Order: sequence, then structure tokens, then C-alpha cells
Amino acid sequence: MSMARDVTTVGGATVLSRLLGFLRDVMIAAILGAGVLADAFFIALQIPNLFRRLLAEGALNSAFVPLWLRRRQENGDRGTRRFSEGVLGALGVALAATAVLCALFAPAVIALLAPGFAAEPTMFAVYFLRLCSPYIAIVGLVAVMAATLNAAGKVGAAAYGPVIFNAVMIAAAAGVAISGLGDSRAVGAILAGTIVVAGLFQLAVVGGAMLRLDQPPTAPRLSASPDVRRFFQTMLPAVIAAGIPQLTLIAGTVVASSSPSAVSWLTYSYRLYELPLGVVSIAIASVMTPAIAAHVRADDRAASGSAQSRAFEIALGLALPAAAGLALLAGPIVAGLFERGAFTGRDTAAVAGALAAIALGIPGHALEKVLASVSFAHEDTRTPMLTALVGLATSAIGAVLLFRSQGHVGIALAISACGWVSAALLGIVLLHRHQLSVDAHFKRRMAIIALATVLMAIVITGFRALLTLPAGGGSSARSLTLMAILVLSGLSVYVGVLRVFGLIRITDITGRRHH
Repeated sequence: MSMARDVTTVGGATVLSRLLGFLRDVMIAAILGAGVLADAFFIALQIPNLFRRLLAEGALNSAFVPLWLRRRQENGDRGTRRFSEGVLGALGVALAATAVLCALFAPAVIALLAPGFAAEPTMFAVYFLRLCSPYIAIVGLVAVMAATLNAAGKVGAAAYGPVIFNAVMIAAAAGVAISGLGDSRAVGAILAGTIVVAGLFQLAVVGGAMLRLDQPPTAPRLSASPDVRRFFQTMLPAVIAAGIPQLTLIAGTVVASSSPSAVSWLTYSYRLYELPLGVVSIAIASVMTPAIAAHVRADDRAASGSAQSRAFEIALGLALPAAAGLALLAGPIVAGLFERGAFTGRDTAAVAGALAAIALGIPGHALEKVLASVSFAHEDTRTPMLTALVGLATSAIGAVLLFRSQGHVGIALAISACGWVSAALLGIVLLHRHQLSVDAHFKRRMAIIALATVLMAIVITGFRALLTLPAGGGSSARSLTLMAILVLSGLSVYVGVLRVFGLIRITDITGRRHH
């Protein structure tokens, strides 16, 4: 199966999951709005979301896959099975203990995450965190099972687990919406508890797929084997590096917690930002890291350069148009998706401002993901962690400084800078080590992607002026309709340019070949 087809499979599942996640967030926005209860709910969700980011969106996969491939090469299926079982057992115990500690010390955790909260939102947030903390243990098991499937080349099965998760959350939100409970504490409690239920459904789906492998891991066990120790040594820096985007949001909400509704506004904008970033993070990490790792182990520099080139093209081919589209259409996107129920026009304007600012960071974070995967393929997870921590520090300092003059939009700008700083530093290091290489077609193909993005932006800007779309988006239904017209027009131009210059072919996606 080609890299493009694998990315299409995983990316398609990721897009479906994110779209369902949008529907979930739209329903939550209509129920909770952007008030005290919403701020408390989103702060409580920072912890499970952090562990999801750390473990389930490619970082654990990046540390796991090269070692799994080494075991298969040296010990066959029996070696990979024992390795997976050892990781499942050790990580499961560690995360179960973490979940218990989070529940016991929830007041201290919330005080750390939201020092500016008053008594009422603090009380709500503590309650919600205790309800959803078991998800921490569940997401770790899901991540190991998904990494096993990805290493075995079964990328599709693992990718659809989050779809099940979001479907369960949507069902719960729909039940709350028709129950007439309004934005009461009970609503927040139901939504927080459903996170655990949805995680169990996801575990069942991914676990069932793993058990269908030829030699599946069936008995998680505590193990201190050299391979398991090596996994944790490489995983820790990798998960820290991968968690930086979520940590930048957490740092931003710490700064914003003293301003009413700012936590909710940042969270809603970050949800939209996560769609393209999630596609890049999950699809590229699931497909590209095994490919580059295999070429590195075979010491095939030409093949590695070709794989790296395609990875950069796929990452920026997704990130550049996404960043341009979100920045240009922030108002109508937010109005169309969220402005209903408890979510007001004031909330739309505030979230749109943050979205336009944070979207500027999407290409930087996409580049960082590709560069980190190259480093992971060489079994070096420490360097991406260090460069990502520099990006985090830059973002945190920027958030504090910009919040004074720009409010929550300044925090969004600081978050967008994080990926660019990290990518620049990591790229310099990899170039110095001669681990970064591209093929002869790379410059031409990247120039075409940039040209297509510029033409797409011109078309969107021109059509928006012709359609006289208000800056704030207008009514929800009208915003959705006009947004759809603008997105489809821009996407048609973008894809058309890529097709004209031969960067997109149907055979790359379907895997079919004419004989």
C-alpha cells in the first residue's frame, strides 16, 4: 500500500472523527455556552485531553514502532507479541495509578490549571475532573493497541477508534439537549462521565481489531525487559514533545483563567485548530514514521529522502490551505458551527479573533511533526522534546506579555508561535546531523503547493467580497451556506492546481495501477 493511500485511509478516518468532534462541540456550545459552567468543564477536560494528546495521537506510536520492527526482525512474531504485552501491562498500571491520584488530588490540580478561578467554577471543575479521570488509564491501553496495529500495517482499524468515541459523546449530548436540563451542574456531570464510557467503547473496537492479528498480544504483563525499559526511555521524551500543543493551551488557559469566558473562547478556537493539526499528527505519524524507520534500518538514504520529501509535501499540503482557510473565514466558520443556544454573537466575535490568530501556527506545527518523525526514526526522541520545550517556553512568555494588550487573542498568537520556533530549531539540528534529506523533485512540488495555496486564498477573498459576507459571520444558517460555497470554491482551485501540475493522481489515493 502506498504512503499516499495509507495517509488517505488514516486521514479520512481522522477527518470523520474530527467532524464528529465538531458536532459534539457544537452541541456542547449550544448547551453550555461560554459561561462559568463551560469554563469549569473545559478546565477539567484539560487533563484527559493532555493524556490523549500525549499517548493517542502519534507520540507513543513513534516510540513504539521502531522497537516493534526491531523485535520482528530479530525475534519474529513471538518477539513482537511479548514486547506488546510487556508495554500494555507496565503502562496500564502506571496510568491507573495516575488516574487515582488525579481524582484524589483534584482540588490541587484545578488550582494549578486555573489559579484565577472563583469558588464556584473551581468547585464544578473539581467534580468534573473526578468523574472523567478514569479515562487516563483507558487511553493508554488504546494507544498501545493502536500502535501495535499501525506497526503491523493495519492503519485503518486503529484510526476509526476515535470515531466511535465521538459517536458516543454525541449520543450523550443529544440526550442532554432533549432532556431540558439546561446548563445545570448535572449536564456537566453527564458529559464528563460519558468521556469514560466513550473510552470503553473505543477500547473495545481497537482491542477487537488487535486480537484479529496473526499473533496478537493477549495477556498484558508487568515486565522489566530491556525492550520495555528502552520503550519507556524513548517514549517519555516523545510524549512530552507531542504534548507541547496541548501544554501551550494549558499554559494559555492558566493566564486567561482570571478573565471571564476567556478559557471557553480559547478552547473553542483550539478545537477548530485541532482538525487540520490532528490529520497531520495522526495520519503522518501513523504512516510516515514506520516508512522512514524501515528505510533508516535498511540504511537506504535515497529511499529515506524520498519518504521525507513526500511527508513534507503531505504535511504542508494539508496545513497551508487549512491555515489560510481558517484565518480568512474565521468569522463565518465560528458563527455557522457554534452560534446558537447559549452561544451568542459576542462569543462568535471573540472565538473568531482567536481562531484567526492561532491558525497561523498550523504550518509550523505540521513541519515540527515531520521533523520529529525523522528524529524518531533514528530512535532519538530527546532532541524533539528539547526543541519543543523551547517552543513551549516561548509560547508561555508570549502569552503573559501579549495578554496584557491583546487579551485572549494575544494568547492565541503566542500558541501559534510555538510550532514555528520548535520546527526551526529541530530542522537546524537535523541538518547539522545530516539526517534530513529530500529528493530532486521536492523544491518544485513545494512551490506548486505554495502557488495553489495563494490562488485558493485569492479566490476565497474575492468570492467573500462578492457575496458581501459580514466580518462577524451573520446568522448561523447563512454563515454555514456561504462558508460552504467559499470552502468548496477554494478547495476546487487548490486541488485543481495540484492536479494540473501532476501532484495529485487518483492512483496515488486508490492504490490502483493500470497495466
